[in-house]
Amino acid sequence: MAAEVTLRQAGGSVSATIPKELARRFHLEPGDRIQAIETEAGILLTPFDPTVQEALALASEAAKDYQPALRELAQ
Repeated sequence: MAAEVTLRQAGGSVSATIPKELARRFHLEPGDRIQAIETEAGILLTPFDPTVQEALALASEAAKDYQPALRELAQ
């Protein structure tokens, strides 16, 4: 299902309202946390999972540490 979402100014941030049907299907309630992940295709919104957050932080740190090797492998 694709849904149009309107962005709004919320203080110093920009907020998006998730349509009621999507919120119901994914069991989202006001105050729930979701995670926004930048992908090649755009922004992926997914339920917040601290384990995933920790794994992404570790992967980012590893990418910094091994940047020359990863660059070489990418060729």
